[in-house]
Amino acid sequence: MNDDSAPLETRGVSVELLQTIDLGPEIEGMAGRQLRMRLVTMEPGSVFGPVHDHRDRPGVVYVLAGTITDHRNGVATDYGPGAGWPEDRDTVHWLENRGPVRAVEISVDIVRSA
Repeated sequence: MNDDSAPLETRGVSVELLQTIDLGPEIEGMAGRQLRMRLVTMEPGSVFGPVHDHRDRPGVVYVLAGTITDHRNGVATDYGPGAGWPEDRDTVHWLENRGPVRAVEISVDIVRSA
């Protein structure tokens, strides 16, 4: 798949919320924001879509197992265990697992409180 045929919806992905912390009491000016950590599991052939951005939701990802392909700006980049990527305000992307084994990542981001 390339960006021209990006998926319309997520499939084959499970997300487990591991931890959150309310940033309002921790950092001045962060009221209404949380630091969130999630475990994301992507089965072989799965996609995490649709194309989405990270404006107002910066984060970082660390791959624990398997290989995750990050599609952004018309470029597909593979990340394996021990590697990861930033997701800043300029990030517009979607993800997939093109490999034969389950891929697992830790995703940490700052989000608006529910």
